[in-house]
Amino acid sequence: MCGRYAAAKDPATLAAEFDAEDATDDHAPPADHNVAPTKDIVAVVQRHPRDEHGEPDPSTTVRSLRVMRWGLIPPWAKDRSMGARMINARSETAATSRAFKSSLARRRCLLPADGWFEWRREGGRKQPFFMTRPDGESLAMAGLWTTWRDPAEQDAPPLVTAAVLTTDAVGPLADVHDRMPLLMSRDHWAAWLDPDAEDPGDLLTSPPLELIGSLELCPVSTRVNNVRNNGPELVARDEPVTDLDEPTLFDT
Repeated sequence: MCGRYAAAKDPATLAAEFDAEDATDDHAPPADHNVAPTKDIVAVVQRHPRDEHGEPDPSTTVRSLRVMRWGLIPPWAKDRSMGARMINARSETAATSRAFKSSLARRRCLLPADGWFEWRREGGRKQPFFMTRPDGESLAMAGLWTTWRDPAEQDAPPLVTAAVLTTDAVGPLADVHDRMPLLMSRDHWAAWLDPDAEDPGDLLTSPPLELIGSLELCPVSTRVNNVRNNGPELVARDEPVTDLDEPTLFDT
């Protein structure tokens, strides 16, 4: 699964990297080295622009950065508590899932990340690892998004939420955990974000081994186990210690 990741780049940097407009309206979350579910995150979407009457222009699309909340709340949910349990969507079953199938067909996104964390059991304990690109480029995690309105507050703006798609871990990543985020290589970004392509089935496969081979698996401090901790020291290489704390929020 993917239960924690790092996202420290500012919107201007992400907009340039993903060839997108910054539509976060100054609401983008600050640099976060310990992103946890229910936090605000930045997502990349591609949509048909709408005119002053709200009608979409089918002749063009715009790629932009948007702020969402991590933890997808399906439109039919009675309250927002469901979002905390819907942080991941399995790529193998998303197309048939009541919660995710509509988003898979019409509302796909990319979630930029500096890397993600997983925990490996070692002698009955858990050692956190940070999976990242040593060249500093962002990882593009495939995501799904949707909007939800609180039944008790119909006049309030809709809440936009997202989930990370996951797949079987491959290569050396499988030695840390059996699942991993579905990573999209740059040559697949346009197809994944295309709002008119309703069947992205060919893109729901494990990332190419070349992409996996470009990743660095770094053991990091157990300080990341506590969601209240933050800062660049959480993603710095740290040799394993003998007395490891359990993650306080997610049993990965």
